[in-house]
Amino acid sequence: MLSRTADNLFWLARYMERADFLARILQASRRLATLPRAYGGVETEWESALLSSGAAPAFHAAGLTVDEANVTQFLAFSPDNPSSIRNCIELARINARAVRTALTVEMWEAINGAFLELEAFERASRSAEEVTRFLDFVKQVSAAYDGGAHRTMLRNDAYWFSRVGLYLERADNTARLLDVKYHVLLPETETVGGSLDYFQWTAILRAVSAHTAYHWVYRDSLKPWLVADLLILRPEMPRSLIACYESVVQNLDRLGKSHGKQGPAQRHARAVFGQLEHATIESVFHNGLHDFIQSFIADNHRLGTLVSEQYLF
Repeated sequence: MLSRTADNLFWLARYMERADFLARILQASRRLATLPRAYGGVETEWESALLSSGAAPAFHAAGLTVDEANVTQFLAFSPDNPSSIRNCIELARINARAVRTALTVEMWEAINGAFLELEAFERASRSAEEVTRFLDFVKQVSAAYDGGAHRTMLRNDAYWFSRVGLYLERADNTARLLDVKYHVLLPETETVGGSLDYFQWTAILRAVSAHTAYHWVYRDSLKPWLVADLLILRPEMPRSLIACYESVVQNLDRLGKSHGKQGPAQRHARAVFGQLEHATIESVFHNGLHDFIQSFIADNHRLGTLVSEQYLF
């Protein structure tokens, strides 16, 4: 496969996953914003949305006020934010057009249809109902694209590059979401395990479609260390860090076997996966969750660079 084609497929998957994540973050923030102030809430949910998405520096550089309307506009519709949902969908379509013959009909229709619908949403009002409909639409499009890829793509280089991109992006998103919860979302005046903390963790779990999974796995009330355990170390949870890296390793190994050699990307992915396999949630908290996540994010970014250097240039 040509490196340019591989690069398009890799980033196509990342942009679709990123759009889905942004929609989930905005939905979670909107839920948190509706909490009664009697629960002790402070309006940090919109700042946390910016930090989770990595868009905080660009947002503040634009001189915008942190509130629901501005953050929603910036993360969902702004052409000036390179990672807004609007731009993710547009960039996904640009990449899809470049590799149209490598995609199945279902995948192309999901992306192209989303781009056409996007124009209608951009012209619509920014009412609460319309924003809700848009965010649900983005999640449906991402699911349709991902389902189309999983159910219809030939298992070859195109599929493997696409999967590596998707799981790298998903791992990064899950890690950032956890980190922001621990350092921004809960005000200093609130106690861990308090009413506000409970509602925040519920919103976070719902953002990654893990609320039901949590109760199936632990059969216990919400506890921060168990939520972290679920989203970091439980391989049965599809968005956990270890589940993402299990898939990354598998697909990179298939690429290595197809090309007849292993490389730095495969070795680095196995090293990160090994660290996650041998970690316990007790050791993670003992050494500091923030430090653990920051190290993981750096390793994940490093893997993206290695994949690009090994295959995409």
